[in-house]
Amino acid sequence: MNETRNIRKVITASSVGTMIEWYDFYIFGMLAKTISTQFFPEGNATAALLSTLAIFAAGFIVRPFGALVFGRLGDLIGRKYTFLLTLVLMGGSTFLIGLVPGYKTIGIAAPLLVLLLRLVQGLALGGEYGGAATYVAEHAPEKQRGFYTSWIQTTATLGLFVALGIIMLVRTNMSDEQFNSEWGGWRYPFWISIILVGVSVYIRMKMEESPLFSRLKASGKTSANPLKESFRNRANFKMVLLALFGAAMGQGVIWYTGQFYAQSFLETKCFIGFEQSRTLMLWAIAFATPFFVVFGWLSDKIGRKWIMLAGMLLGILTYRPIFQAFLDDSRVNTAQLSLAKSEGKKEKTSDLANGTGHVTAVSEKLVLPDGGAFTKMRTDTVSANGTVTSSPTLYREVELSSPVYWKFVGLVFLLILYVTMVYGPIAAFLVEIFPTRIRYTSMSLPYHIGNGVFGGLVPFIGLLLTSSYPGDNLVGLWYPIGVAAFCFIIGAIYLSNRIDPEVND
Repeated sequence: MNETRNIRKVITASSVGTMIEWYDFYIFGMLAKTISTQFFPEGNATAALLSTLAIFAAGFIVRPFGALVFGRLGDLIGRKYTFLLTLVLMGGSTFLIGLVPGYKTIGIAAPLLVLLLRLVQGLALGGEYGGAATYVAEHAPEKQRGFYTSWIQTTATLGLFVALGIIMLVRTNMSDEQFNSEWGGWRYPFWISIILVGVSVYIRMKMEESPLFSRLKASGKTSANPLKESFRNRANFKMVLLALFGAAMGQGVIWYTGQFYAQSFLETKCFIGFEQSRTLMLWAIAFATPFFVVFGWLSDKIGRKWIMLAGMLLGILTYRPIFQAFLDDSRVNTAQLSLAKSEGKKEKTSDLANGTGHVTAVSEKLVLPDGGAFTKMRTDTVSANGTVTSSPTLYREVELSSPVYWKFVGLVFLLILYVTMVYGPIAAFLVEIFPTRIRYTSMSLPYHIGNGVFGGLVPFIGLLLTSSYPGDNLVGLWYPIGVAAFCFIIGAIYLSNRIDPEVND
């Protein structure tokens, strides 16, 4: 009974801190569109967004370096204080991003400061996950590692859920102008982070060191050089490469496609309004999150391999049909236009530079009989000599009818279900293939290369591909499909599916 109570405390303390670190890491990506207008010069919205996503991706790219630095510390001095340090670094960097003035105030220093803080975030996260997963696994009963470590796996998605919830709460209580101004509401989620981190630091200070590591340290058997043992030992390095190319790489792209890329796609390609795009993600996350624990538990019974690979295969086979359904069901067609009722037009006129004329932006909200709606938009440019040039009519700010909305929730749920399949068992899988003395270092590197590099680049490469090939709205999916397919082949051939792997404790 005491053992069960103790493992619950360990899971709670580890999970709360890790969830907050994910929250800190993801609010940047979720506010990328607003951030791009604040930290980059005006004039080219696409370039600014690409630059912002590049900074977002930079945080992922440095995660493997964080894994090496903090993994080494974790194997030398212990799990507890190492991932306590990563929590403080992450929270402090997030809070400071919220204090950086915009481009209009300090110029090029603004994006440079944000990039620097983003790199610190990435380094901190590189050390956090391996520490938390290792800490929980080394407290858990050997045959229940999948179940207990799967609670840590929920934290990334719960961090996303909390980030979405806080952004929605702030956003719905102020106007667009207030939220998107230089010192507006978009900064609040960054500032709130310092409170969340303070609570988590207090909880983690009360934790004790991992029992397995404590025994190693007491017997003088800890590694003197974890980096050398992890990557210069041929047998261990082979397992590092197999963990990366046979599991973590595919898991990373499935994770970011199912959550980040899906949300970006709904907003930028389907033009679904801010509130609906967020709330349907929230519902899907809420329904899918318990399956992290389900698949972690199941992996203790039947093995880790085929659960993870099945999640990858489902993504490979269904991504394009699912995303095509998003496009088809959010498009405005001629039949809908004939049934739509207008709720009034709005016009906004602004002068062109040098007094050469003016631009009038016209928007009209149209409501459909089924409860859906959309905004019809056009701009008229009037030159000084009276010539009028009209832009093509655009349909934006789509509001889905109730049946279509819940269909989208179901489709996003499927995408996140794939995430739970690849992500639920992976912590136990990584922990069990490396010995305790170098576990923190060895498992952190393949995980963070797979997630930080291959996974973290999904939003950036997706936008880059769709910008380069605008005729194909689904072209961005070929990157995660290709990576997942490669990983599936390697994993199917070389990974073991032993139900009770020999653990080198």
